[in-house]
Amino acid sequence: MPHSPLPSHLPRHALTIHTRATPARQVIELAGDLDHHTAADVHDLLPDLALRPGQQRVIDLARLTFCDSSGIIVVIAARNHATAADAALVLAAVPDRVSRILRNVGLEQIFPTRPTAQAAETAWTPTA
Repeated sequence: MPHSPLPSHLPRHALTIHTRATPARQVIELAGDLDHHTAADVHDLLPDLALRPGQQRVIDLARLTFCDSSGIIVVIAARNHATAADAALVLAAVPDRVSRILRNVGLEQIFPTRPTAQAAETAWTPTA
């Protein structure tokens, strides 16, 4: 029996990325699916978002609908990018399912989290 193509009403893998910056921080807002189809988009963006020592990068996950292992890898890459710049990375509005993944693989201790991007910005004290 031949396979039929996927119906057009099924959702497509999509990720929307918005960035904003102030002198003390950068915020990357991710909305949609962070998976093997979209993780490269975030990874490729990181070098273009230069960080200075003492700055904070916030990754706002409030509108994230799905995250697989490729998404976790890109979040680790964002942390490594921030660490190399002597900056900090904070995850904001982490969905429960992503928190469980971070906890299950032992990464919750290396990712500070805040309930919202605004809370991350308010709690931040620059180090440089």
